[in-house]
Amino acid sequence: MKKTHIKHVIFACTASLFLLASCSKDFLKPKPESIYTADETYNKADALWAALVACERNMRHEFYGDGAPIVTEMIYSDIAVEGTTDKPGPAQDLIQAIRPDANLNDINYNKIGYFWNEGYRAIRYANTIITRIDQPQDYESADERNHLLGCAYFQRAARYYRLTQQFGDVPLILKEPHEAILNLNSTKREVILQKMKEDLEFAEQWVPDNDVKGRASKGAVSHLLCKINLALGLFDDAITSASHVIDGGTYHLMTDRFGIDKSNESHNVIWDLHRPDNKSTIENKEGLLMVIDRYQIDGNESGGTQSMRNGLPYWSNAGIITPTGKRGTSDVANIEIDQVTKYGRGIGKIRPTYYSEKGLWKDANDLRHVPGNWMNMEDLVYNDPALKTSNDPSYGKPLQFKNSDGKILSNDTIRQWFGWPHYKIYIPDPDRLQPAGGNTDWYVFRLAETYLLRAEAYFWKGNLELAATDINKVRVRAHAAPISVQEVNIGTILDERARELYYEEPRKTELTRIAYIFAKTGKASEYGKSYNLSNFSTDNYFYDRIVDKSNFYNKNVTTNFGVTYRISPYHVLWPIPQSAIDSNPLGRINQNQGYSGAEKNVPPLDKIPDDAL
Repeated sequence: MKKTHIKHVIFACTASLFLLASCSKDFLKPKPESIYTADETYNKADALWAALVACERNMRHEFYGDGAPIVTEMIYSDIAVEGTTDKPGPAQDLIQAIRPDANLNDINYNKIGYFWNEGYRAIRYANTIITRIDQPQDYESADERNHLLGCAYFQRAARYYRLTQQFGDVPLILKEPHEAILNLNSTKREVILQKMKEDLEFAEQWVPDNDVKGRASKGAVSHLLCKINLALGLFDDAITSASHVIDGGTYHLMTDRFGIDKSNESHNVIWDLHRPDNKSTIENKEGLLMVIDRYQIDGNESGGTQSMRNGLPYWSNAGIITPTGKRGTSDVANIEIDQVTKYGRGIGKIRPTYYSEKGLWKDANDLRHVPGNWMNMEDLVYNDPALKTSNDPSYGKPLQFKNSDGKILSNDTIRQWFGWPHYKIYIPDPDRLQPAGGNTDWYVFRLAETYLLRAEAYFWKGNLELAATDINKVRVRAHAAPISVQEVNIGTILDERARELYYEEPRKTELTRIAYIFAKTGKASEYGKSYNLSNFSTDNYFYDRIVDKSNFYNKNVTTNFGVTYRISPYHVLWPIPQSAIDSNPLGRINQNQGYSGAEKNVPPLDKIPDDAL
C-alpha cells in the first residue's frame, strides 16, 4: 500500500522540529537537545517518510530565489559569468573573491557555502532515515521499507555526488549523529563515490517509477548512478545505468506538441517542454526528477524562481539610449508597449559568455535558438513613453547596438546587452508588477541529459558512432542537423549540454567531473593535452575549457566598477569554508590546493572506517 505524499507532509511538521533543532546552519556547531526525542519521533513509518520530505524540500532550494544557488554553478563555468557590475564582491575576480574565509553564502557574492551547508544538512536528514530504517514496526510490507531506504540512499548520494565534484575530498558521514561531531576527517573522493554507487545499486531495485512527483523515481536513481559511474571511470557500468532509463519503456523524449499551449501554432515542442503547467503532467514522459513549487500552496516560501531577474539583461536600465541620446526603455507595466510583463525584468546576474550566447548556435533551424524561443536585444523595442511624447523617431523601433557614427548605445554591455533562452527563463509571475520569475516545478534530471551522459560514456569507451547516435537524438528533437561521427569529442558533448540544459544542469559540477576523468584516464582532450591527478589543481581540463570559451577571462574584461575577470586552475575545486575547518578541532578537514590552509593537509582516509558503517 503506497502512502500519499500529503500524509507525509503533515508528519513532516513534527519530524522537522527534531531535525531543525538538532542541525544548525553550520552542521558542525553543537546545539541544545530538542524537547522532542528521535526515538519518539521516528517510531512510525510516516515520520521517516516525513524526514524524506525534508530532503526533497532541501533539494528544491537550489533553483529558487534571487541569486539562486544554481546561478553560482553557472557563473563558475564556461557558459556564464557574474554580471553584477555596480559593486565589489560578486564572483568576478575569482582569485580575489573566492577564499576560504570570504563570504561564501550571500546573494551579493556567491553561494559556494550554501552547497556545503545545505549538502550536509540534507545528508543529516537522509542519515536519520537510514540509521532508523528498522525502528518503525508499521510498514505495510518489506517493499515499503526498502523503497524508503532506497529514496534516502538517493538523497544522500545526490549530495555526495555534488560535494565531491565541487570540493573534492570531503568528510563522509554515514550515520545519524547524536552529538556535535568535532573529529571529522576528509575521505578520498573515490571512496565516497564507490559507497554511493553501492547504495544506488540497492535503490535501483526498490525505488519504483510513477511514484509521487518530486520524489526520486527509478529513472532518477539510474540517472544519478550513471553520473557516479562516470565519475569513477566505470564506463561500461555508466552505459548500463543510462540504458536502464533510455530503454526501460517508461520515459521518452517529447517530440510532439503537448500541454497547455499545444494548439498555439506560434510555439513548438521546446516551448511546451518548459511551460510550468507541463513539467509534471502525466503526459510529459521526459522528466525523471522534478522539484515541486506551486503558486499559492501553503508553506511555499520559495519566492518563485526569479529566473527572469537572474537570467535576463538589465534591459530597462537608463544606460540603454536611443540614437538621439534619450533614455530608451522602461520596465513599467501596463504602458502602451509593455515589455516587462511580456519578458520580465532582469538585472543581468547571469551574464552569458559569447560562447553560450552566440558561438554555440550554428544551425538556423535549432528550435532552442529560433525567434520566439530565443530573445536577442534587437527583439526588444524602444518603449519609454517619453519618447512618444517627444516624437522621437525611435519609439516602437527595435533596439540598436550602435548609432550611425558607431557609438555604442549602452553604457554597460556586460550587464545590459545579451541574448537569452526566453522559452526556459520566462515564468509567469502574477504577484509582481515587474515580473521576476514566478512559481513552477523545475527539472533536476531529464531524459535528454541521460542521452548525453550515455553519449559521454560511449566517447570514453571509444565508440564514437554510438556516441553520435545519442547526441543526435537530442539534436534531431530540436530540429538541428545531426552531427557526424568525426565531430564527436567531449567538447561537442559539452556544447550540446549547454544548448539543452542551460539553467538546469550544475555546469561547474559536470565540468569538474569531466576534468577528473581526463586526469584519471590520461586521455587527450580536444586541446591536444593530457592531464594527470598528481597536479590536478595546477593543470586541468576545467581551466583550459573555461579560458578557451569564456571571452571574459581570456580577454581580461574589466567591469565599470574596475574589477577584472580572473580565474586560476585551482578553481577546479571550491575552497572548503574556513568555518567548517575551524569547528572541527579533533580531526582534519583538508583544504583544497591553491587556497590558504592547504599546507596543513594530511593524507585523506582511503577507506571507510568500520565504525562509520
